[in-house]
Amino acid sequence: MNGAKQKAVIRIMAFGEGIPTKFLIFDSNKEPKNNNMNNTFCVIMAGGIGSRFWPLSKTSRPKQFLDILGTGETFIQQTFRRFNQIIPKENFLVVTNLDYKELVLEQLPLLDESQVLCEPLRRNTAPCIAYACHKIKCKNDQANIIVAPSDHLITREDLFIDELNKSLRFVSQTDALVTLGITPSRPETGYGYIQINGNVKFDNVDNLHKVKTFTEKPDSKMAKVFVDSGEFFWNSGIFIWSLQSILKAFDKYLPEVNDLFSKGCKYYYTGEEGAFLSKTYSECPNISIDYGVMEKASNVYVLCADFGWSDLGTWGSLWDNSTRDAHQNTVKAQNAKIYDTHNCIVNLPDEKLAVIQGLDGYIVVESDNILLICKKEEEQQIRQFVNDVKITKGDKYV
Repeated sequence: MNGAKQKAVIRIMAFGEGIPTKFLIFDSNKEPKNNNMNNTFCVIMAGGIGSRFWPLSKTSRPKQFLDILGTGETFIQQTFRRFNQIIPKENFLVVTNLDYKELVLEQLPLLDESQVLCEPLRRNTAPCIAYACHKIKCKNDQANIIVAPSDHLITREDLFIDELNKSLRFVSQTDALVTLGITPSRPETGYGYIQINGNVKFDNVDNLHKVKTFTEKPDSKMAKVFVDSGEFFWNSGIFIWSLQSILKAFDKYLPEVNDLFSKGCKYYYTGEEGAFLSKTYSECPNISIDYGVMEKASNVYVLCADFGWSDLGTWGSLWDNSTRDAHQNTVKAQNAKIYDTHNCIVNLPDEKLAVIQGLDGYIVVESDNILLICKKEEEQQIRQFVNDVKITKGDKYV
């Protein structure tokens, strides 16, 4: 294969459907079909309630709308700013719960009302993504799409943008579903894992792999096996694909979901969209994109990198990614007096005077007259605490 226009031949083992091994030919000098960023869209998923960050995160104002890190930006503002470096503001869609529509518009004033997609019911990520993709199709059926959660931390944004651009080039030329994988730094039990199945050469990209398996959150023993093997990467939950590829996958693996949202073309961007969604979501299954599509499809790839990513889903992950004092405490409290205390998270209102002595490995958080004191290593019980409070005290405190 000599000459000015070389082609890279990649041998890929398909999986999941008994498809035989085949060769795919990617033309590394071919211009992407959608190399113009006006054809690139970003879908931000912002409908969760963040119960593991209770009591700071509550149903009325969940964590994506909070500045938990004390940076001057909420999580959703950071997410928008990060992707707005390469995607024009008019190509953003934020999928959220109907109750959070005004919060989104307040915190992202560059968006207009039609860019906030309001789900009447929570039905997990597959319906959320199907809704957004079919709405994008009404405007641009040649779009490339990035789908991302609204509450992740990324510290090396320049590298992150580089990896996004690589992924966009790849999906614009191939029928591929791409997810970003993170090089693991420890045997983490709170993340899902992706196992790779061989390297794929494309356009001088050396960190692109075929996906072999997805695994949900493992126990500590299995997580160590994963990390030691060198074959597993953390699943970031950030996806890149062309509109055509993801709709083809929906049609094949979740046809009932695809059919429901495909019927909305005549309602999207009209006054009838809300009524259509109420009916559609009442008929829609509760299913994740990972389980419904990614674990079944044979054209799934992972771009593996380390750009300072963390899914800030728990107080413990916040402690891992925050500046700590000499005693390994993370403190956000102007009037706290702390003695003989180590490895703790302290987050209190500025007006609250608190004296804390003799704690090791605890979470101490107060918000709206709710005080949580919990062992950091047992923070998985916070969801149970929230359920118990809701049952005994009502919705006021959750």
